[in-house]
Amino acid sequence: MIRDRGRIKWNSLMLPEHVKMLRKWAEEETWMEQKQLDEQKLEMLDETAAEAMELGKAVSITYFEANRFAQLTGTIHYFDDLQKEFRVIDQSGNARRISLKNIGQIRMID
Repeated sequence: MIRDRGRIKWNSLMLPEHVKMLRKWAEEETWMEQKQLDEQKLEMLDETAAEAMELGKAVSITYFEANRFAQLTGTIHYFDDLQKEFRVIDQSGNARRISLKNIGQIRMID
C-alpha cells in the first residue's frame, strides 16, 4: 500500500513566499460574492424590519461582511435614513450598525 503524504512531501521544495501565496489562494476560494437585491426583496426586508421595530421583536439578520456572510441576532433599535443603515442591539447589549446594502435577509424570531 502506498502512503502518500499529499502536500506535505512538497513543502520542503517550496519557497515560504509560495506557501504563503497558496494559503491566501485557498482562503480566497471560500469567499462569496454579494448579491444585489431586487425591489421586491427590499420591500419585504422593509416590511419585516418595520414590524420588528414596532413590536420590539428579536430578529436574525444575515449580512455580508469581509467577503463572507455573517449572522446577527438582536432587536432593531433604529433605521438611519441618511446613512441607510440599521442600528441593532445584539443579544449582549452592544449596538451595531449594519448598512442596508449589505443585508441579505431579515427574519423575525418567535
